[in-house]
Amino acid sequence: MTPSVRLQEMIRVIRSARTQGEERGIIQRECADIRSQFRQGDNGERSHSLAKLLYVHMLGYPAHFGQMECVRLIASPRYSEKRIGYLGAMMLLDEKQDASLLITNSIKNDLSHSSQYVQSLALCTLACMGSAEMCRDLAPEIERLLRASHSYIKKKATLCAVHIIRKVPELAELFTPSARTLLSEKNHGVLHGAVVLITELCERNPDTLVQFRKAVPELVQIMKGLVTSSYSPEHNVAGISDPFLQVRILRLLRILGHNNDTASDAMNDLLAQVATNTDSSKTAGSAVLYETVLTIMDINSESGLRVLAVNILGRFLLNNDRNIRYISMTSLQKIVQTDHNAVQRHRGTIVDCLKDQDTSVKRRTNGRVITVIHSALFHLQSCTGTVTCPCAGGDVRDETVPNLIQLITTASELHCYTVHKLYRALIKDIAQQSLVQVACWCIGEYGDLLLKGECEEIEPVQVTEDDILDALETVLQSHMSSPATRGFALTATMKLSTRITDNVDRIRSIVSIYGSCIDLELQQRAVEYNALFKKYDHMRYRSAVLERMPVMDKNSPGHTNGDTSGEIKEPDTSKPKPVEAGLLSEPASQVCDLLDLLGGTDTPLQPSPAPTSTPTTTSSADLLNLLGGLEITPGEKFSLYRKMYMFGIITIKKKKKKKRNSKNVTVTLIASNSTQNDITNFTLQAAVPKSVQLQMKAPSGNVIPAHGLGQVTQTVLLNNPNKASLPCFRFVQLSFLLN
Repeated sequence: MTPSVRLQEMIRVIRSARTQGEERGIIQRECADIRSQFRQGDNGERSHSLAKLLYVHMLGYPAHFGQMECVRLIASPRYSEKRIGYLGAMMLLDEKQDASLLITNSIKNDLSHSSQYVQSLALCTLACMGSAEMCRDLAPEIERLLRASHSYIKKKATLCAVHIIRKVPELAELFTPSARTLLSEKNHGVLHGAVVLITELCERNPDTLVQFRKAVPELVQIMKGLVTSSYSPEHNVAGISDPFLQVRILRLLRILGHNNDTASDAMNDLLAQVATNTDSSKTAGSAVLYETVLTIMDINSESGLRVLAVNILGRFLLNNDRNIRYISMTSLQKIVQTDHNAVQRHRGTIVDCLKDQDTSVKRRTNGRVITVIHSALFHLQSCTGTVTCPCAGGDVRDETVPNLIQLITTASELHCYTVHKLYRALIKDIAQQSLVQVACWCIGEYGDLLLKGECEEIEPVQVTEDDILDALETVLQSHMSSPATRGFALTATMKLSTRITDNVDRIRSIVSIYGSCIDLELQQRAVEYNALFKKYDHMRYRSAVLERMPVMDKNSPGHTNGDTSGEIKEPDTSKPKPVEAGLLSEPASQVCDLLDLLGGTDTPLQPSPAPTSTPTTTSSADLLNLLGGLEITPGEKFSLYRKMYMFGIITIKKKKKKKRNSKNVTVTLIASNSTQNDITNFTLQAAVPKSVQLQMKAPSGNVIPAHGLGQVTQTVLLNNPNKASLPCFRFVQLSFLLN
């Protein structure tokens, strides 16, 4: 590329570069040529060279060596060179550069230049990069130009005055008298600058509010002229006359009318006119309406006007633009405390926003819905009868506890907030049994989140391990706690043994106490939990058994948190239950719970296909299940199935057909293994009611071959001397090692 190419040619060559390295080579050669042009002095090419350097600067390459050339060009008498010099100063200089002080005198001289275009260059540069020292030196010149005859100069001087006030707030008083007179201008640019200047003065110095509140009638007249004016191509944007100026005036009116009845009364009619006559189908109209709503809500406006503002926000919620829905929801959150009844009319639309795909809109909606729920609960406290079912206390239905637990498990982002709130409710009052049960369940599952004390939604409170255990012991020992509530508390205490580190011995002591409890359900739980401490603690089964519950299916039979009174559903034997892929990758120390009892068919359930991969380390599993509701009927077969390592079948069947109330019953239990590894050390234990005598024969073996290649059978004799109807097995325990 030749040294004398123009800017357009240089841009073309740079854009045609195929690689980054080729582009850097072109830039380096051109920068060397620019330096040589600067060293040659006044040869008529300096402005062209600086223009090329500014383009290089825009591409991100170093251009600091052109700063002094900017100073020289600004001092040039030629307008073409001044223009490039001032442009370079705005791009290459800032208030931190020492070279910026060198152009102060040139700017002062140009502010008094006979040409308005030269004056505008100086004003733009000062407003862009003027330092505090430059602003102090040139402020009188700017105040003089605010009274200039040309609207072009007034507009730029006004914006320059705004920059000076932001840099040197104590100079605000210098521009206060001139700012009021600018409101009489007809030029929209000057009016826009004047409104911005007055807004800045009012925000920086509240003492000026009294003076500028006298200008409210003038601002109202200007705004009315914009609303009712005919079409003007110069200022029309999407059918709205100069929406930028309208928004600025509304913001200034909001400041002037805040906590002032006189100013608010003067603008009430105007705000009603703007709210009813502005078209919200376009973004420009929505912007004006939104500023109108904010102004109505921030001044001492009439009640009817506030209802109109809330209705506008309600219409915004139906807008297709997600940004408009978001700002509407944000505004409703701010005003719901002061205009609750008006917001309540739109609660249906607000709730519908929970279905919005935009997460930011959902988050804003959640806060608004919580407010609605609080109001509804406050109202329900004064109701009686069945209407109070949504409230806590004794009127809660039985299914509320498992339903609420199911909802909590699905909302993972609210686990920390939920456990903190429920813990506080628990230590405050334990009279509401349903609430206590949910609180105990959450503390057992998410006690580690409670100990961390980190929750963004509420004020953090430091909770110790002793505090949590004290609360659970209070529930266990309280006379108000039902047996079911104590069961929740005991299970929560046991689960905390894997979530805390310093009080495991205290938990072991609490559990052992209830091993002799008069309540059989609580006693059984305590005995089983105590076994985890003694028999299996060294094999790390406890952490696997007591890990967090997965997300619950709302219709799953295990939806009652361990309650065994639920109905056992019959399976569809035509389709074997699929093995969840996620379970195949569980660690080998995972303990398998046999929770599903599938029976009621003459055809045994077929084993599931062997998993593609199985852990190779030795593992042991303790399968515990309370088989409630299973009555033995002659000739029936019952299958036990679990979607984990024990992919086998336990079949219970009668050998001989006898009457239902027969004295002796023989039951054969058959176990098979569909995994890829053999199961060893297989044992079976069972328990029956006291009215039935149980005799267990020796099993055929204790090893179950893999891939269903063999079975282990064991015969159980049941003696029914009273000839009563045979009830279920009250307890079945299986244990084995998975190689």
